[in-house]
Amino acid sequence: MFHGLIPADRYYAYLSFRDIESMPNKENVIIIQTVGAVEQHGPHLPLMTDAAIGLYIVGKTLEQLDHDKSPTIYVLPPQYSGYSVEHTSFCGTISLSASTLTNVLMDIGDSVYRAGFRKLLFFNSHGGQPQVTEIVARDLRKRHSDLMLFSIFAWDLPNIAATLVTPHEFKYGIHAGEIETSLMLVILKEYVKMNLAEKEYPPTLVPDGGLLRIDAGLTYAWMTKDLSQSGVIGDPTEATSDKGEQILASLIASFKKLLLEIDAFNSHV
Repeated sequence: MFHGLIPADRYYAYLSFRDIESMPNKENVIIIQTVGAVEQHGPHLPLMTDAAIGLYIVGKTLEQLDHDKSPTIYVLPPQYSGYSVEHTSFCGTISLSASTLTNVLMDIGDSVYRAGFRKLLFFNSHGGQPQVTEIVARDLRKRHSDLMLFSIFAWDLPNIAATLVTPHEFKYGIHAGEIETSLMLVILKEYVKMNLAEKEYPPTLVPDGGLLRIDAGLTYAWMTKDLSQSGVIGDPTEATSDKGEQILASLIASFKKLLLEIDAFNSHV
């Protein structure tokens, strides 16, 4: 029951130390550490939205893999809290400092290596911390030259979200908007309060057509309170479970393909 969305036979913490000690071909086993967040997502979504999305993608992907033909994969207990400093002005957000999250993930990586595994995937589903997991992966690679590291941001997986929402929403709906709300209507519908959903786009802090952006690329340091009073950046009122099902299916298909590539990957050629 502690494995949640992860298939029980893929949950690392259910193994005994003897299981791990005697596991064959450990250097090709893929270990996944999900990294999420516990942070405000407006008045209509639960704090665990990012963590829930990441766990759903991982769990449903593993359900679809053929156990006889698929890679051997185990998922570590989730790292729920992450680096969410941009949301700390909103009540309820639990944020680790970047240094704390870095140290935690480094220690986990060292432990995975010490157990004999040589493929570790950080699967991050919070937009505020891809840089942290990328730095950790690089530092672990430097420390352990035969450890293969993969730092994956869930929203970098190819998906069809852009085809289901307006261009304006796709560009500016970066937090608790239509896309995330649609996903949560599938993942944790009973905790989505659509009656409280409200639309709020950020003020025009940078000119349209300019080089500066709020979402990615040539961006600047912002706090959520700079962009939103409600905690929402986007329009969740247009969210539907049908859109959520389609987006999730595309994310899961991409992650399945990625896992098969990681299974075949060998950096020591």
